[in-house]
Amino acid sequence: MGCYDCCMRCLGGVPYCSLVATLLCFSGIALFCGCGHQALTETERIIETYFARNLQDYITLAYIIQYFQYVIYGLASFFFLYCIVLLAEGFYTTSAAKQTFGEFRSTMCGRCLSSSFIVMTYVLAVLWLLVFALSALPVYFFYNMDATCHTIDVLTETPASINQLCVDARQYGLLPWNAVPGKACGMTLSNVCKTREYQMTYNLYIAAFAGAGITLLALLTYTVSTTYNFAVLRYLGRKGIGARC
Repeated sequence: MGCYDCCMRCLGGVPYCSLVATLLCFSGIALFCGCGHQALTETERIIETYFARNLQDYITLAYIIQYFQYVIYGLASFFFLYCIVLLAEGFYTTSAAKQTFGEFRSTMCGRCLSSSFIVMTYVLAVLWLLVFALSALPVYFFYNMDATCHTIDVLTETPASINQLCVDARQYGLLPWNAVPGKACGMTLSNVCKTREYQMTYNLYIAAFAGAGITLLALLTYTVSTTYNFAVLRYLGRKGIGARC
């Protein structure tokens, strides 16, 4: 076998669908976890500086943010390992399909693992769909805040109307109802929107939302890939070349 034939045979055994899904998953999780972690830190700073004067008013929010940051660490580690396992499973099944009549043998253990990956990936995709929806909430909050600030900038010639335009963090459940001041109005709100912390936090939440969407796409791609892999292994088993383990 020549060098060209050997290279083509190796390239034919690459699970391109799983490889693309792995790259999407890595990039999506990196965006979601990295940007989400920093955005939560900046959110705590904004709430502490502009919406709450007493530590007791936002101490619960600070604990929740810290808890979610620990969850982000776990998600990053879990998805890194799970994507590597799914990519290895893709290589395993692709080799089985390409070498159906060679020395390779599709085992009952391999078919059981493939069916398990289908169920796990499907469940993860459904759960991540919920995460994707929840990651839109902070984007919605900052979008409303940005729209209010834009309205204030347009109405700068009428101060009386400006002072009636507010963003109340208590309405979004970020602070308790007895928090003081709990809201920012008029030019104070406009100045908040012009700060570097606000602009960076808004962009970080958008990036985290995009990362969640990319991860969801990767999980859906994995679902299709693992389903196809399972079908391949079942086909090999019916052809009578499967070995028990």
